[in-house]
This record gives sequence, C-alpha cells and structure tokens, in this order.
Amino acid sequence: MEKIIHHFKKIRQQPEHIRRHVLHILIMVFAVILGFLWIYSLGTTVTNPDTQAKMGQNLKPLSALKNNIIGGYNSMSESQ
Repeated sequence: MEKIIHHFKKIRQQPEHIRRHVLHILIMVFAVILGFLWIYSLGTTVTNPDTQAKMGQNLKPLSALKNNIIGGYNSMSESQ
C-alpha cells in the first residue's frame, strides 16, 4: 500500500502535461477493460436460448415491414 501511495505522490509532483498523459492512458485502459467485459457479457447473453427466442419474436414485425417494402417496390417496378 505504501508503494502505491508513493507512486501517487510522484505523479502529483510531475508537470501537468505528464499528469494528463497518465490520465489519458488510465482512461484508455479502463475503456478497453469495459469494452471486453461488455463484449463478453453480450456473447453469453445472445447464446442463451431464452434470449434467442425473445429475439426471434421481436424480429417478426421487422420481417413484416421488410416484406411490405419489397412488395411495394415490386409493385412500383411492375407498373412501369
């Protein structure tokens, strides 16, 4: 614990541009960690059978909309 406090004291004594670099690096590291955790949790959620069934039910209106758009396009192209 004393080593960590010592490192923080050393960082606080550095010029502002050095402290900003350290801050940016820490932000990037935490962003990458959160990104990996999000991707991992997304993968485990999507492979769940209950989630796949819900996704299939939620996509039914979109397939109806797609069929309606395709049908409208086909009827417009046939009339020309």
